[in-house]
Amino acid sequence: MTKEYFTAENKKLKGKPIAIKDCICVKDMETTCSSAILKGYRPVFDATAVKKLKEKGYDIAGKTIQDEFGYGSFNLNVGTGYEIPKNPFDKQRTCGGSSGGSAAVVQKYSMPALAESTGGSIVCPAAFCGVIGLCPTYGRVSRYGLIDYANSLDKIGVMSKTIEETEKIYHIIKGKDENDSTSVSADDFEDKKIRIAVLKRLEGVENDVQLKIDETVRKLKSKGYVCENIDLPLNKKYALAVYYIIAMAETSTNLAKYCGLRYGTQEKIEGNFNEYFTKIRSMNFGKETKRRLMLGTFIRMAGYRDAYYIKALKVRKLLINEYKQVFKKYQIILCPTMPVLPPKISEIEKLTPMQNYAMDILTVGPNLAGLPHISVNAGFTRDLPVGVMFTADHFHERNLFRIARELE
Repeated sequence: MTKEYFTAENKKLKGKPIAIKDCICVKDMETTCSSAILKGYRPVFDATAVKKLKEKGYDIAGKTIQDEFGYGSFNLNVGTGYEIPKNPFDKQRTCGGSSGGSAAVVQKYSMPALAESTGGSIVCPAAFCGVIGLCPTYGRVSRYGLIDYANSLDKIGVMSKTIEETEKIYHIIKGKDENDSTSVSADDFEDKKIRIAVLKRLEGVENDVQLKIDETVRKLKSKGYVCENIDLPLNKKYALAVYYIIAMAETSTNLAKYCGLRYGTQEKIEGNFNEYFTKIRSMNFGKETKRRLMLGTFIRMAGYRDAYYIKALKVRKLLINEYKQVFKKYQIILCPTMPVLPPKISEIEKLTPMQNYAMDILTVGPNLAGLPHISVNAGFTRDLPVGVMFTADHFHERNLFRIARELE
């Protein structure tokens, strides 16, 4: 293994190896969210998902590099002291974010990984690295031991090279947990007949990507599946804005505790609290983290909370209802996972923050709605993988596994 993908490694593997994203706590293994502010933090407990895996004979191979606290679609926003993980198919290209290290490890070492998604952080890197990425229904997997990004959006999921292994690990880690009040115990549902809603092409989807999606649709039709085009006008218009308002507001609250007193890197206390607080955060947070914290704090300020955050929550409900209307007729929604092929790192560095955020246009909707979704490799174009994403209704993960097997 190589430090290119890991923040911490286990050199004495005995059981079945599995990698863990750096925001999921593993007892006695450095867990930092790939941020300098958590350097040296070693949890004294395992996350519930990790505990369940250990009980089934899995051994933690290491913690994988991510965008700092999950902020990014390309895994370039890593904290000071961490390497940017590269795409296993082309070292000049991104492996996707924020769970890029996990996806790259799955592809390179053929071991499964636990990852986490807030707005697409599992399926995005899965698509860019040509592996399977499952993001379960919100609450299906306990978040106990997951370091917060945005509480109403965060989900622990699975990456693997096969549907069989992905499904096996999913069934191990799912379930109600007394340590997490948002976790649920529910049956896994599966419909006898699956009708597929194909999302109409959105502006910004590259031709090479769309051709592979069209090929996937033809393949599914040849197997007898009904595939019909649909539109999600509210999601297309509002999902990105709603996601970033809610996610940034919640994360600015969650990261306020890293002030160098009880939590986070500590320095010699000099000056008043505000001076010390500012020094710790300025020195140890990256540029993108600072941007999101400032925006989130602004959104939560008196006079702006009602205008932005509360309004975003109301629109979120409308977006969920739009999905529910689709699921009255169809069981699966099909679309590209990402609108582009894995871009070169040199190209990404020229993008504005808004252009970066726009890359999440296809993945934020299911995450806002808490819907289960999975990215599967649809094939290769120019020697680069293209991901197709399937989304199902709440607790219908079995539908996802069933349709994904048709492509595997």
